[in-house]
Amino acid sequence: MVKKLLFFDIDGTLYNTSVKVPESTKRAIESLKKDGHTLVIATGRAPFLFKDLREELGIESFIALNGQYAVVDGEVIYKNPIPSDLLEEISKDAKKHNHPVVYLNDTHMVSNIKGHSRINEGLGSLKFDQSPGHNENFHLENEVYQGLLFCTEDEEDYYKERYSELDFLRWHRVSLDVMPKGGSKAETVKKVIEKLGFNEDDVYAFGDGPNDYDMLKLVKHSVAMGNGVDETKSVAEYVTSHVDDDGLYHALKHYKLI
Repeated sequence: MVKKLLFFDIDGTLYNTSVKVPESTKRAIESLKKDGHTLVIATGRAPFLFKDLREELGIESFIALNGQYAVVDGEVIYKNPIPSDLLEEISKDAKKHNHPVVYLNDTHMVSNIKGHSRINEGLGSLKFDQSPGHNENFHLENEVYQGLLFCTEDEEDYYKERYSELDFLRWHRVSLDVMPKGGSKAETVKKVIEKLGFNEDDVYAFGDGPNDYDMLKLVKHSVAMGNGVDETKSVAEYVTSHVDDDGLYHALKHYKLI
């Protein structure tokens, strides 16, 4: 059997709506590993926020922070920090409007405004087992690969118009991902494919959210979860069932990978 390279989103793909890995997915991942396929997690989460999942599934390669940080077999192969002066500018601007910012890198999650209700609402939806620390100067003292800007949809154009050097991607009613311009899961998927030397016919990607759109559009074999957004479904080669209905398992069966 020709070995395949598979990229998996976490939330809504590996994790179900209860933020658990379905038993069918666990069995499928074990089967893929046993057959010698290469598995890579591709997520918007920071590495320390899915360490338990990597250990649970035994997957050591990953793309984190929507493509800004990548590890293959334990080795960091790519980092794309946001310039600190740009973060300082948008942070000051956001604070004037009472819009908090959370800074993320590979080891930390730190806010510039402590205990803000929008941070609690947005991050609470992801059911993290930890809250962000607080340090207004974190971005001046550490590399930051992604920010979270907490504002509503009708407030976001203000930032998009003023900060053309950044990309903004909404993931929650009150929160946007803030990334370096052009940074995405897809761009880093390209780097991983090149690093590992796979042919395009042997690459698969699975996802559900807006941040999976470019990744699914890039690869030859793309799967959107039944619970995915319509835009992402529209570019997928195959749309499987809902994550809560063993969607990942059924997709892998469809492609005869398990």
